[in-house]
Amino acid sequence: MGRVSFKCRPVTRGLAEGEALVTRQPISFWGGLDPAAGVIIDKRHELYGKSVAGKVLIFPYAKGSVSATTVLLEAVRCNSAPVAIVSIEIDPVVAVAAFLAEKLYGKVIPIVDKPEINPLEAIKSGDLVRVDAVNGVVEVLRSQS
Repeated sequence: MGRVSFKCRPVTRGLAEGEALVTRQPISFWGGLDPAAGVIIDKRHELYGKSVAGKVLIFPYAKGSVSATTVLLEAVRCNSAPVAIVSIEIDPVVAVAAFLAEKLYGKVIPIVDKPEINPLEAIKSGDLVRVDAVNGVVEVLRSQS
C-alpha cells in the first residue's frame, strides 16, 4: 500500500507528528482518562492501560459530558495530552479544551474531523502520522503494516 493521505476539516490550527493510537470505540475523557498520567483508565475500553501522551489520538467521537474539557485541559497542563486528534466527528467540548490549551498554556493541539476516508481503517496504532490542521490533511508517514 502506498502512502496514505486524506483531507479533513480543520477544527483547530496547528501541525503535529506522532505515533498513532487508534480506537474504534468512542472515548469518554471524564472517568476514561487519567489526565495526570495520560492513560486510559476505563476498564471497558479497548485502549485500557494505554497512554495517549504524545500520540496522535484517532477515535470516532467523544462521549460523556462537558467535563471532557476539564480532563483534557488538565492532561495538557500535565504534559500528558495527545499531540493531535483525528476524529470522525469532534465534540465541541473537546475542541474547547484545545482552544483553551493554547490560550492558557501556549500549547497547540491540532484537531481535524470529517475525514474524506475512514481513518479507523486507513491508520493503525503505531503508524507515524502527521496532522496538518492548517490545510486539513492527515498523512501516514510510516506504516506498521
